[in-house]
Amino acid sequence: MSDSFNERLRLIRFRRKRERTRFRDELRIIPKWLVWLCVALYIVALIIGLAVNLHNFQTGGPVFPGDESLRNEPGASCAALVGTITAAALAVSTLLFMLGYVYRDAKRRGMHPGLWTLLVLVLSPGYLFIGLIIYLLIREPLPYTCPQCSATVNARFNFCPNCKYNLHPACPSCQREVDDDDKFCPYCAAELHHAPNAASGTASNASPLS
Repeated sequence: MSDSFNERLRLIRFRRKRERTRFRDELRIIPKWLVWLCVALYIVALIIGLAVNLHNFQTGGPVFPGDESLRNEPGASCAALVGTITAAALAVSTLLFMLGYVYRDAKRRGMHPGLWTLLVLVLSPGYLFIGLIIYLLIREPLPYTCPQCSATVNARFNFCPNCKYNLHPACPSCQREVDDDDKFCPYCAAELHHAPNAASGTASNASPLS
């Protein structure tokens, strides 16, 4: 249990260090068809709602919001109806966008998209965004490119399966994890010897630190 917890903490730290995407960029993975579907449904709901409400004004039927004092004020009644439909559309669209984001994001991270989407959906009605918060906290880091050969590697890998590059180099003196571009250990000031990467034309199969 301790090893699993430590690995989870390492992945969370790794994700925070590597992933610095903006909120606007994250929203772009929501399916475009889902966005247009919500817009279309909102317009249809407005047309139907206003048409029925105005028809009831002419025929003496019940009008929104059921207050007889608005019987002679169709403008105020329709404005209240538009506000109610808009609020309901925003709530439903937010839920659908959240589910669409979780599905796409889980899929690109190599997680089970259907299972995580279902979990967020089940927790949403009673606990609002708790399902999304849980997902954001424990989701896997995105795959990234190996610094030496540029092959796509998983965040859980310790070595690149293509060139054996050490993906989590540690200081040879204090054994604490360091970054690929560190020249000296930030914890004990020991000098670090990195292997040359593929960009320099002298790629090596050795690990980056001795």
